[in-house]
Amino acid sequence: MPVTTRGLTHTCQNTPKYPRSPPVHNPYQRGPDPTPGSITAVTGPFAIASVTVPAGSGQGFNDGTIYYPTDTSEGTFGAVVVMPGFFASQSQIAWYGPRLASQGFVVMTLDSNALWDFPTDRGKEQLAALTFLTTQSTVKNEIDPNRLALMGWSMGGGGTLESAASTPSLKAAIPLAPWDTTNVSSQITVPTMIFGADGDTVAPVSSMALPFYNGLTKDHDKAFVELKGADHFTFASPNTTVAEYSIAWLKRFVDNDTRYDQFLCPAPSDPNTVAFQITCPL
Repeated sequence: MPVTTRGLTHTCQNTPKYPRSPPVHNPYQRGPDPTPGSITAVTGPFAIASVTVPAGSGQGFNDGTIYYPTDTSEGTFGAVVVMPGFFASQSQIAWYGPRLASQGFVVMTLDSNALWDFPTDRGKEQLAALTFLTTQSTVKNEIDPNRLALMGWSMGGGGTLESAASTPSLKAAIPLAPWDTTNVSSQITVPTMIFGADGDTVAPVSSMALPFYNGLTKDHDKAFVELKGADHFTFASPNTTVAEYSIAWLKRFVDNDTRYDQFLCPAPSDPNTVAFQITCPL
């Protein structure tokens, strides 16, 4: 049931009790035990490097940049592709690259094939980039091809939803202020965290993010985060709240790392949000 705290609405279904029974060994766990400070830090525990991917390097996508951890002593990493929105460039979502990679992921940020590409095309480009990452890129041997995820902003978020619907093997999807004229949420089984902003007039929460979230009827692991005092372009520059919950979601579902449950469940009473709904991972 919804719980209202200081004017904030927080919902958590299937909330697990803590502490849990002793955890079994997780071969995908990467990095030290997380803390509130580590998950909100601008730089995570992994040193990273980057490589530019020029246009024409692979089929089906434009150019991009790969950010990756330099220490592979713990094994391979999950991979995430991030797509910008309508008439937006890679520079507007570039901040996700080092922020996520330093937490233990290989991240590729993209430019769309054309600035005016609609969500369906952007989703196809994301999947093409994932294929390139795992089969042709210079860091392909650092990636576990069975642990892949997508993020996207605006029409890139719409593309993320469409790709999640068509690709159930994905481990996680994070649409950021998603824009799309088609709601494919009922087809999605991938764990999906949808972000919205209370001041978004481009992709209003009431007609985009929230209906997409409510449509996730086949998705047992889902979350909806509505930022307070934010708008559509909040996602195009570094934001601690977006980073914190994105990292927790990717860690939980790409790495199967239950150490990050504490940042998701019970639903946080975060003063930077006006709504936080989640079906707590079990």
